[in-house]
Order: sequence, then structure tokens, then C-alpha cells
Amino acid sequence: MGIEVRNIGKQFGAFAALDNISLSINSGELVALLGPSGSGKTTLLRIIAGMESADVGEILLYGAAANNKPAGERNVGFVFQHYALFRHMTVFDNIAFGLTVRPKETRPSKAAIRERVFNLLKMVHLENFHDRYPHQLSGGQRQRVALARALAVEPKMLLLDEPFGALDAKVRQELRRWLRRLHDEIHLTSVFVTHDQEEAMEVADRVVVMSNGRIEQIGTPEEVYHHPANAFVYDFLGNYNEFTGWQENAGSALNLIDYERQTDAPAGAKIVKVFARPHDMDVSKTDTFGGESIAAKVMHINPAGALVKLELERVRNPGLLLQAEISQDAVLAQAIRKSDVVYVRPRATRIFMNS
Repeated sequence: MGIEVRNIGKQFGAFAALDNISLSINSGELVALLGPSGSGKTTLLRIIAGMESADVGEILLYGAAANNKPAGERNVGFVFQHYALFRHMTVFDNIAFGLTVRPKETRPSKAAIRERVFNLLKMVHLENFHDRYPHQLSGGQRQRVALARALAVEPKMLLLDEPFGALDAKVRQELRRWLRRLHDEIHLTSVFVTHDQEEAMEVADRVVVMSNGRIEQIGTPEEVYHHPANAFVYDFLGNYNEFTGWQENAGSALNLIDYERQTDAPAGAKIVKVFARPHDMDVSKTDTFGGESIAAKVMHINPAGALVKLELERVRNPGLLLQAEISQDAVLAQAIRKSDVVYVRPRATRIFMNS
């Protein structure tokens, strides 16, 4: 096992940053800590790194207790969101820094350091930038230098705190693909913090969804997206439409109160929240659903991408919006235009009981 977190708790005054967190990360695994601001993901990462101490609980790194080990003895490479490069040093010297400051008895020779640095520069595709300074690089290039510097000391673990958060969308997308390919080559036990759902889904082997200092769900990207443990996970992992429905009991037929053909809940029925993703909505300009639909006015059409994104306002409940994503062919075939009234129906839903 690479990293084991056992019953970790952390308070900042009256605020519980982490509440009884337990997590196991396999050797060579790439895990994303995903959650909104204040969920505790960065605090957990810093405790693993030794930059923060836990109030209670235990950290084991490759089977050895690490609670009392300072950060410098944990054999961890850390990559910060804002690079933290030395502005007065060249790219070469930034990457070499961790090796050059080692005690004399463990410090590699100058030749070995040079070889190590240039191998890393080649790995991050910056071998021709070794004599430049950070201000002469783009944001994406600086982040790759920061990653090479973290890898230079040959850590057992790589920890990344929102490594692409300061970059624009296109560069973020390019770098996360590059990080995934790099990880597949070196298989270093890695943990990265992000609030970007798409980033976590694209890069990680497993995703740890966090909220209010607790773990809501752990699983592969496919598991957490297609089988969310609760309403929070479903909500956080993407856009959705929310409806109100009822069931006579758990597992029985679902009836949506929102439908044009209203099905008010009988006495004793269980009221449920019903969620549907925009790509799981059927849309038609005529009510072909036998009243099991919701009339909505087309407020905006975004044609960019493989699916056309429709923003819709419910006719019966003005101000309540729906989102739908349908194919370009379906939009053209039905000649859907802004201000048209269409009928929508969720094709696939998730149900969460009202609390």
C-alpha cells in the first residue's frame, strides 16, 4: 500500500476541516481529491505531505508511520498551483535545486545532476529551455518545470495541489492529458487536488469526492459518475435537472408531479427528488409523450460541440429552467428555434429521497 490515511481529524478553531477521514491509495495509483472549496481536500494533501499535522488519526507511507516525520523526510514531491519557482534561477537550476542542497554525503556529482536534469527536461519536453528564466516561460511551461523539479529528487510519492488551476482552459486540457501519459510511464504513487470534475474524470484512476471535511464517495471515474452515492455527488459531478416525484414505496413506479399530466402524490406516498442529466432529456416540438412531458420555451441555443445545448424555461412554472443536450440532427430535423415551445421528458433519472 502506498498511502494509508486512518481516521484523520483536523480542526481550525471551531471549524472541522477533516472529520474522521480514512483512505487507502495503492502503490503506483493516481488518485484525485475532488470537491468544492472548503471540502478539506487541500488540508488532507498537506497532512499527507507533512506540511500540516493532524489532530487525531494516523498517516502511513509505504507501511511506515509518518505522523512524526517532517516533510523533508517523507520522500514526497509537491507541486503547487502557482509553480513556486525561484525567479532568479534558470530552468536548469530550478530543477536541480533539490539535488544540489542535499547533504554532501548523499549529493550526486555535478555530472549526475546534469544528466538527471536533462533527462527530466526531455521528459517534460523542455530540453531547449534549460537556460531560460521563469518569466520567459508560459504558464504551462512553468508548471511542467515545477513538476520536473518535484520529480528530480526521485520521490516515492507525488502530491499536486490544483496543479492546473492557474492556467487557461486549453492549456489545462493539454497538460492533464500530458500528466496522464506521464503517469502511465513512471507509475509514481500520485495524489492531486482539484475542484474541476472533468479534470478528475480524465486523469485519475480513482476519484475521492469530498464535502465538508468528509468523504462522500470513492470509486473509479465511471463508478462515481454513473453510480453516485448520494445527491451531493450527483450534483457536484455535472449539470442536472431536478424534478419532484412520488413513489408508493422504494422501488415502485415513479410518477413525476412536474408532468403536464399531473400525478399528485396520494396520501402516504414517498416524495422524492428526481435528477436527470441534460444529455438524458428527450425533446420534441410536439407532445409525443402522452402528457408525460414538460412544456418549455427555448430561451437559448448553444450549437457548439457534438451536442446542441438548449436552455429552456418551464411554461407552467416561469423562472424554472431546464437544460437539454440533443444532437445537431435532431435540432435541424425539428427546426427548433429560439422562443419555440417544446416538450421535454427525462429519459434516465436518479432518485434521492427527501430528507
